[in-house]
Amino acid sequence: MNHRTVHLFVFDGMADWEAAFAIASIHNPRLQRQPGRYRVQTVARSLTPVATMGGMRILPDITVDEVCPARSSLLILPGGELWETGGNLEALERAHAFVDAGVPVAAICAATLALARIGLLDDRMHTSNDGAYLSASGYRGASYYCDVPAIADRNVITASGLAPLEFALEILRLLDLYPSATLEAWYALHKHGDAAKFYEMAATAA
Repeated sequence: MNHRTVHLFVFDGMADWEAAFAIASIHNPRLQRQPGRYRVQTVARSLTPVATMGGMRILPDITVDEVCPARSSLLILPGGELWETGGNLEALERAHAFVDAGVPVAAICAATLALARIGLLDDRMHTSNDGAYLSASGYRGASYYCDVPAIADRNVITASGLAPLEFALEILRLLDLYPSATLEAWYALHKHGDAAKFYEMAATAA
């Protein structure tokens, strides 16, 4: 993977916790296979500050019109009610362009519903909050639905809104951010509170 920018789409009412594990890990060079290889840029409809569901205020780095698949490694789409009401159309157009160009897109919770509406889940394995939730989109990919927390298939990552950690796991695996043993230790730390292997690696790397 040659490109080093991960783009995070931000918008009013976004579920700020859903991408938090992934973004924090990408930003922190500790234990990374190639420290500092990636940077995160926030993307929005405009440069006007947005307010997340948790009340945080984010000043976007660039507008969605400035995002080019050729200069990106990944587009992350957190959940939020705007996806359910037909909002964020500019981001959906960009997501389609990313997939068409072979650049990955990662969507969680309500953002998966939006991907279903534009046909990106019609022919690839995917997940969401549940199958009935996606069926409301009228999409044709129900036979590809997988009852798992998160899954990646052909440059599209999808996840349930209840699985931000598994969402991050798929993202970090796709970006090859950590050696496999480190990634397993990272997951054990955050999922099960098993800190032994992770801190052993951290001590070795210090």
